[in-house]
Amino acid sequence: MSTTALVTWVVTALGGFFMLGRWLSRRRGGASGRFPVPVVSGHFLLAAAGLVVWIAYLVTGATALAWAALVILVPVALLGFVLLARWIPARGTAEPEAAIPVAVVVAHGVFAVATLVLVLLTAVAAAGG
Repeated sequence: MSTTALVTWVVTALGGFFMLGRWLSRRRGGASGRFPVPVVSGHFLLAAAGLVVWIAYLVTGATALAWAALVILVPVALLGFVLLARWIPARGTAEPEAAIPVAVVVAHGVFAVATLVLVLLTAVAAAGG
C-alpha cells in the first residue's frame, strides 16, 4: 500500500507539473489570472515536501514520517480545493487558468484523493491500528 501511495503521488505530481507549466506559459504573456501566486506556490512546495517525507518514510519505516506526510497533505488538499474553486469559473475565458484541460484537472484530483487515502491507511497500519 505504501508503494502504491508513492506511485499515485508521483502521478499526481506529474499532472501538477503539467498544469503548472500550462499556467506559467500563459502568465508569461502578461495575462493576469485567478490563481494567487502564493496559493499555487504553497500547494506545489508543500506537495513536494510531503513527497520527500513520504520517500523518507519508505526508506526508514519510521511511523512518525508517515503521519508527518499525512499532516502535510491536509493543507495541500485545502490549497488544491482553493485552486479548483478558482479554476471552475475561469473555464472558457481568456485567463491563464482556462488553458488547463478538464481531463488533467480531474485526473489530478482523483489521484490526489487516492494518495491521501492510501497515506492515511498506511499511517494507521504502521501505527498498529
